Amino acid sequence: MADRSYRSFENLERSASTARVLNLLKIYREKGKTSEWQDRPLFFNPKLNRCLIIKHRLRRNEYDRFQDGRSSALKIVIPIDGRDLKNGGMYIFVDQINYESAMREVFGITPDQTDWTVLSVLEKLPSLDPFLMREQLARLGVSPAECYFVLSNSDLHGMLEFVKAEIRPLVQLSMASDGVANLGSVERMATKILSNTHGDHIESLGRTLRLSREQYHEGIFCWKGFLYYKWSLNQMIGELASVSKMIGNLKPDGPADVMALDYIDRSRKFIRAEIARTFNEVRETLKVYDTAYGSLTLDGNPMAFRTFLLEAPSMFQSLGEQIGALQHVVSFSRYRFGSKTAPLGSEELMEILMDFESSLRSVDDDGTILI
Repeated sequence: MADRSYRSFENLERSASTARVLNLLKIYREKGKTSEWQDRPLFFNPKLNRCLIIKHRLRRNEYDRFQDGRSSALKIVIPIDGRDLKNGGMYIFVDQINYESAMREVFGITPDQTDWTVLSVLEKLPSLDPFLMREQLARLGVSPAECYFVLSNSDLHGMLEFVKAEIRPLVQLSMASDGVANLGSVERMATKILSNTHGDHIESLGRTLRLSREQYHEGIFCWKGFLYYKWSLNQMIGELASVSKMIGNLKPDGPADVMALDYIDRSRKFIRAEIARTFNEVRETLKVYDTAYGSLTLDGNPMAFRTFLLEAPSMFQSLGEQIGALQHVVSFSRYRFGSKTAPLGSEELMEILMDFESSLRSVDDDGTILI
């Protein structure tokens, strides 16, 4: 049997999607000597700030670590040797049974410390997308160094351009007196939406919609998340089709028994179907936003958008998990199935397919665990 633990750690460090894994060990290796990393850490505890933080789908043997029947959890992986992940590591799930005593024993961290709060924030996020992490931590007054938020400059620029196009009708609406949404106004409003300085136009929208301050700011945070997820899906559309086709053609290199071949065949079909299903469900959820936003900006009906802002938090978690699952499949497929990568034996191929199944769907319609 292959040592799945070290292979998993190595794959996570080299290739995992940023939506699924926050690789603090890699950030430490690359930025640990810089003043920004030293002066503005994500976690003040040095040991914790060199771990891997993972949005993890629970496996069958992990359900008994919790009392609330959850299917996913935030996993803290502590490498035994930060120089070589082949030596494996230990892990703790946030909010597992005996979580407080485990954190106290391993890190010396208690519930009254900032690091504990930051972990709680990350646990509640649907994914570890850099944009969403930065936004939610900033709302709590936590501002780690930029090296922890690895959106590239091109991605940041692309996101800004997308938001500018998206909110142009809203700027037009807010400037109804002259009927002109000039480029400067759109740029300023898009920048404010992507930051935490909302400004008069955004704040006045909350008053128009008759939302409490708490309802409004929670809804605006989720609106930003919807914008980010819509942009992320647009970025993935082309690759999803090619990745699905690639998965459909996967074959093991070398000998494989009949049971392995049968599983691989069934799993490839299942994963391709789940990619299509997840993609379609994400599009349908995003249509809820598109319809409400169109009612506001095209039909002059603010109440539909008010309803969206109130209901967005209930849709946000599952939408983020679905986008994160698709990003993981695309990211890992790009890393492991390329033309220049080493051949896949049947055991490794089955392991990867199991991981994809788990990411895309944890339980099927009749309750069978697909892991």
